[in-house]
Amino acid sequence: MVILYTIGLFLYFLGARLAAPFSKKISLFVSGRKGLLDRIEEAVKGEESIIWFHCPSVGEFEQARPVIERYKERGGTDKILLTFFSPSGYELRKNYPYADWVFYLPIDSPRKSSRFLDIVKPKVAVFSKYDFWYFYLMGLKKRGIPTYIISAIFREEQPFFKGWGCMWREMLKCFTELYVQNEESRKLLQWACNLENVIVAGDTRFDRVDDIVRGAAKKNLIVDSFITGKRVMVAGSTWEEDEKRILEAVEGKDLKIILAPHEVYPEHISSIDKMFAGYKVVKYTRNPSAQEAEDADVLVIDCIGLLSSLYGYGDFAYIGGGFGAGIHNILEAATYGKGVIFGPKYHKFQEAKDLVAAGGAVSYTTSEELSGILGEWLGDSENLKKAGNISKKYVEEHLGATDLFLKNVFSL
Repeated sequence: MVILYTIGLFLYFLGARLAAPFSKKISLFVSGRKGLLDRIEEAVKGEESIIWFHCPSVGEFEQARPVIERYKERGGTDKILLTFFSPSGYELRKNYPYADWVFYLPIDSPRKSSRFLDIVKPKVAVFSKYDFWYFYLMGLKKRGIPTYIISAIFREEQPFFKGWGCMWREMLKCFTELYVQNEESRKLLQWACNLENVIVAGDTRFDRVDDIVRGAAKKNLIVDSFITGKRVMVAGSTWEEDEKRILEAVEGKDLKIILAPHEVYPEHISSIDKMFAGYKVVKYTRNPSAQEAEDADVLVIDCIGLLSSLYGYGDFAYIGGGFGAGIHNILEAATYGKGVIFGPKYHKFQEAKDLVAAGGAVSYTTSEELSGILGEWLGDSENLKKAGNISKKYVEEHLGATDLFLKNVFSL
């Protein structure tokens, strides 16, 4: 299995190199790893007491972020090295001020992982949610480096719990402690791997979104002008399939839309322009006047970094991704006390399942279903308020995973 894993990774990177000329994202994935270990060595040489945090991409960074920031704010003195697997995470957070260094993760192989660990010599390694890399984890265990995973969640269909998953189970045994989101994950790990070092801590993203609300005092003048006079839906991290359904569902409704697409490449922004041609659309980066913003029907957020602070401006929220690999972060909206709508692919996300069951969120499949949900919420203020209150209470009841981890591992 290890041989197949190694061959698979080689073929994966080879395929990425061949595809790089045809995709900006893949090109960044490949070019960002050229001379990577030499650059890491040059940056950290001579440094001691490094904590290594690894995040697959943007969403998992939001789980590591409250741990890193509270560690620093509470007087932690170790240097922070942050790695990402995906360009989406690295390109967005390569200048993250709480990390001393930010890099791509070198491809997992016996030679590269060993050299990385020899260079960095981490005092502690922390993985966020997932990204289980065999040679890195084996190397950390061999060197006796305390290794943790935070906000992890496990399901029966994963390789760890299959008959052929012995290599994956071996990786789990490399962790000093596993901090998981729910009791179901703990039971699975105990049943399949006989692991006793599993702590049900919850999801650190709850602490992150709570921090966002507490720090969201600054007003956005463009958005303030836009929301004047009508109900507002904030549609965050949307893809084309979301946008098509939104367009069909809002026809004839007295509703404004703050639309923050997941991808802000010019091609996608241009497609949104064409799609909403029958509406008055303004783009955030064009810096519209107060009157232009007020008169518009759709405000397109054609830049990154604003979404988490925008949910507070809406009467309710739409979260994209439910017609692709899975929905994006719903907690950023829920923490503001907003009812949440999303597509059908949400069952891998515990918070989404919980909020649907409790009534703080609604899932839909067709444009007609979405139209009905919008009509109900726009026509019944009490029902909409109730959904928002359920969302806010849910977030408040799930705070504390960050503090538990910091207390147990760093005594902070």
